[in-house]
Amino acid sequence: IVKRSTLSDANNKRLYLIYKELFFSLLQRAQRIAPKYKLKLNRKLYFLDASVIDLSLKLFPWARFRKTKSAVRLHTLLAADGLLPEFIAITDGKTHESRMAKYMNIPSGSYVAMDRGFHDFTLYNFFKNNNIRFITRAKSNARYEVVEQRDTGQNRCVLKDETILFTGYATHKKYPFPLRLIHYYDEKQSKTLTFLTNDFENDAQTIADIYKSRWEIEIFFRTIKQNLKIKRFFGTSSNAVFTQIWIAMIAYLLVSLHKFLQKSRMTVQQIIRLIQVNLLERKPLVDIFQEPKFKPPDRVLTNQTSLFRF
Repeated sequence: IVKRSTLSDANNKRLYLIYKELFFSLLQRAQRIAPKYKLKLNRKLYFLDASVIDLSLKLFPWARFRKTKSAVRLHTLLAADGLLPEFIAITDGKTHESRMAKYMNIPSGSYVAMDRGFHDFTLYNFFKNNNIRFITRAKSNARYEVVEQRDTGQNRCVLKDETILFTGYATHKKYPFPLRLIHYYDEKQSKTLTFLTNDFENDAQTIADIYKSRWEIEIFFRTIKQNLKIKRFFGTSSNAVFTQIWIAMIAYLLVSLHKFLQKSRMTVQQIIRLIQVNLLERKPLVDIFQEPKFKPPDRVLTNQTSLFRF
């Protein structure tokens, strides 16, 4: 059994860039065989988001986030095809999501779904200049004028479909171009959602479906936090923390890669949990990827030893 102190020393001394390079090498292999996403679009779809990993201020003073705690922020661009993280950046908790989005090398001609935390007019300009379509939630305090009322068709869930221009002096100066504002009633949640997009081609229902699919990146963050143990760290240096996160990302890719090879319909989270319960069994790996007679639970197996526990 490897001692905790041995792992801690290794994480502190071995540069995390080794694991980062390995991750992107594995990513290229996974991308070649990744299945297409269920939504049929003429552009490649990405989900953009960031998640905060809380740390102890006493143990991790270099990552000071607020007055009483530290944190690092995991910025992620998740490809819909295969649900693969094609871009990952780890920063301190203070670095805002929209600031990192401009460095993510999002392919020209693609589609990005993101939450309202990325509401930034310079970012919208970046998308426009690179032929990137985006969809996000509109902020309620934004000042705008309606240029055109668009036809909502027979879809009773589409309450309004408008072309707008922002009228605030600073906002109009930063982004003087028309955008589309869609008021959509979500019957499952029994609430009205307002979407902001630069897509003037797809119908309102398709745009709503694209935003709903953004939930995939929330599942991604939940999977790596609950199953790949990136809340407890062996070392306290930034190199140790970054190393452990990149190793978790490699573990996610390895499971995804085998999932694609076996053409399994299970989620990565379900497969990891099957590995957990079969950890002490001697059986071929391919057997674990077969469809089980029972559905693996969605909640964390707290009484099981994780294969990727740090």
